[in-house]
Amino acid sequence: MALSKAPAVSRVSVDEGSAGQRIDNFLVRICKGVPKSHVYRILRSGEVRVNSRRVDQTYRLQEGDEVRIPPIRLAEKAEVAVPVGKPFDIVYEDEALLVLDKPAGLAVHGGSGVSFGVIEQLRRQRPEAKFLELVHRLDRETSGLLIVAKKRSALTVLHDMMREGRVQKRYLTLVAGRWLNLQQHVKLPLYKYLTEDGERRVSVNPEGKPAHSIVRLLKRWQSCSLVEVELKTGRTHQIRVHLSHLGFPLFGDDKYGDFALNKRLDKAGLKRMFLHAAKLAFRHPLTDQPIELAAGLPAELEAYVVAVEQAEEREYG
Repeated sequence: MALSKAPAVSRVSVDEGSAGQRIDNFLVRICKGVPKSHVYRILRSGEVRVNSRRVDQTYRLQEGDEVRIPPIRLAEKAEVAVPVGKPFDIVYEDEALLVLDKPAGLAVHGGSGVSFGVIEQLRRQRPEAKFLELVHRLDRETSGLLIVAKKRSALTVLHDMMREGRVQKRYLTLVAGRWLNLQQHVKLPLYKYLTEDGERRVSVNPEGKPAHSIVRLLKRWQSCSLVEVELKTGRTHQIRVHLSHLGFPLFGDDKYGDFALNKRLDKAGLKRMFLHAAKLAFRHPLTDQPIELAAGLPAELEAYVVAVEQAEEREYG
């Protein structure tokens, strides 16, 4: 529901998509552009009513509740026209969730200088959908499997599963150098910080949060290695920082990679980061049935692997 820019009382009927959500989080979502501090103030003051009664910030909405929202003046913001775009490749879908194969170069959501992403386009493509929310995130340049919830009940359970490590995520990446071990556990704490330019970065630092990756060797050549990385934790830029720290930067990584190498790779035809979310395994959030999904390497990455094999064959026989 879009709120009027002019101050006026709004009454919102809670549908299935919002049932179960806390009132404070609901208001933050509905009242886009309103500071959280103001949302909590109108809750404390009793200006927000649910079914004509005062509620505190922990109240969980039920389907059919009527929420009274007091007059709030919102700053005028230019509307961003979200293009419909090409339909996404849907790998799995039922009434509770869907899993799509995200293309590289597209953010999962708008923000931080990006006007729109996967979730905004998906909502544009499916105007009849009452509820579509990201379960997790992928970096803009990473391709592969991305879970979207179609029900709040599924979203809540999937978030718990993600937090508890009950969703198995495996990625494919091509790294510089010869990875030797068939399987290696990497346990290095990761610390988030901002650069002088305000960009988000991550480094291995004892003051950081625990992070655990399992790296499995798939193919090895003289110049590079194709590995599968299983995430046991889901820290920001975890694969990129873990492998770069060990001396195996990802091909095409513009933040933590080998920049001189990346220029040569670009000329050779690899014009993106080689990182692909290839496999997901989890139990269905509502039925508890096992789900195992896979997405093969995109054509441009598959073609580059073939080119590497051919080049190595020519040079080393």
